[in-house]
Amino acid sequence: MLACLGLTLGVALGSAIVPLISIEIFVVGLVAEQPQIPWWALGAVVALGQVAGKLLYFLAARGSLHLPAFLHRRFRRGETEADAAPRFVRWAAARKRWRVWMETIRERCHRHPRWMVGTHAVSSVIGLPPFMATSVLAGLAGMSLGLFVSCSLIGRFLRYSVLAASPALLAHTWL
Repeated sequence: MLACLGLTLGVALGSAIVPLISIEIFVVGLVAEQPQIPWWALGAVVALGQVAGKLLYFLAARGSLHLPAFLHRRFRRGETEADAAPRFVRWAAARKRWRVWMETIRERCHRHPRWMVGTHAVSSVIGLPPFMATSVLAGLAGMSLGLFVSCSLIGRFLRYSVLAASPALLAHTWL
């Protein structure tokens, strides 16, 4: 059972960093295969992995974690500024729109800090708006680390505990 929980922690962490991995499908499959794992333990392990992974996005948005240098590269290899000009013009316009949008959101989050906490709490339980987006917005809005972690852990624990318990609940209801 401990090996399954360790694997689950790794998958949860990976799914928090790389959003192409579906932890929900993994949890339902694991509960169907290993019904002896307590739902609350599975919910706690997945919540811990998810919050640890989203903490990277939160810290990067706050500016506490700096991105690697290869993400800041300006030119491709062998490319001069003249070759890259059309590409830079398109990207510069897109970056400008992105910065204006992010500054507008940051300003609104600073004006209404309770909205950000409420939105993040709802997102951690329901998933709408996407939890990754609200994690980044929480970092941009300057939410405290303790509030981010506690709100995320409670919400994610509720979400994945209910998900882990749902196959057993449905089996007892239908059978």
